[in-house]
Amino acid sequence: MDQSDFNLSHQNQSTESKIVASLERISQAFRVLLWQESKEFALSPIQIQVLIFLLNHSDEKRKVSYLADEFNMTKATISDTVKTLEQKNLITKEHEPHDTRSYIIHLTEKGKDIAEKTSFFSKEIRTPIDNLSAENKENLLLNLIGIIKHLNNSGVITIQRMCMTCAYFQLSDQDNQPYCKLLNQTLSPTKLRVDCPEHKPKA
Repeated sequence: MDQSDFNLSHQNQSTESKIVASLERISQAFRVLLWQESKEFALSPIQIQVLIFLLNHSDEKRKVSYLADEFNMTKATISDTVKTLEQKNLITKEHEPHDTRSYIIHLTEKGKDIAEKTSFFSKEIRTPIDNLSAENKENLLLNLIGIIKHLNNSGVITIQRMCMTCAYFQLSDQDNQPYCKLLNQTLSPTKLRVDCPEHKPKA
């Protein structure tokens, strides 16, 4: 690539660059929507993201080390975030008996309430997606999963819990279709998961 995707002379002649620029605009929208929630609840965007993550994931993922990898941040930064959430009475810590330095993070009732309310911050992004045809939704999902897989393979983003990075995922022998060995079934495009609770990383 000889030209920046943000060089307008190049961008306006390049479909690929227009797609990149469009994705960047969407990422801006996520940030704006998170900031709106931040101001309403007097929390930072990362604090809201952590609360939403804690609401929707299991105990083994509700630890500082996992959160640091999840959000591509240092343990120190996540520890500070957790400390602030604890001071605001939004989370509690359950220290593990075999290692008192390690703990599982739980939401308090107040934390759960805020997490549930703020988890709808993306509704304005969801609206135009709802209006797409079923075929366009499938194509969009497959293409986005492909982009995420590339970013994961190249080390830009770390933890991924989607089908294509899972040990249970394979292409079926008969027709080369996505297949889940855990569910023992072929996966249609709409059955592919971006965040699977049963995800097992490939060795």
